[in-house]
Amino acid sequence: MRKNSIKNTRINMEVQRELSDIIRTQVKDPRLKTAMVTVTGAEVSPDLKYCKAYISVLGDPEAEKTVIEGLKSAMGFIRRELACRVNLRNTPEITFVADHSIEYGVNMTRMIEDVTRDLRDGEEPS
Repeated sequence: MRKNSIKNTRINMEVQRELSDIIRTQVKDPRLKTAMVTVTGAEVSPDLKYCKAYISVLGDPEAEKTVIEGLKSAMGFIRRELACRVNLRNTPEITFVADHSIEYGVNMTRMIEDVTRDLRDGEEPS
């Protein structure tokens, strides 16, 4: 199976959806309740042995560290639940990675708005 095949894309989407649901409803770690956690993506390797789960945390950087630690400690439970919910040949080893793409997008949008506002203000007659 190639990395960008339709089958791999479907598996990535299914794993992302199930991880999101498991983290939201099943994991009882108090470290995860301190901030809003979102699974923004999942990349399962073509051999189905490894998975990178991209996690976005709404809060300060300290909350992000705490959430990642909580997810790492609940890794066995999350993997077992994933094995029960998704029928795969192998249940992948999950690596949680902090995703800052949402923050980056918000900052870029703010910068573009600032530039367009400056251009508008400079072009208007006084």
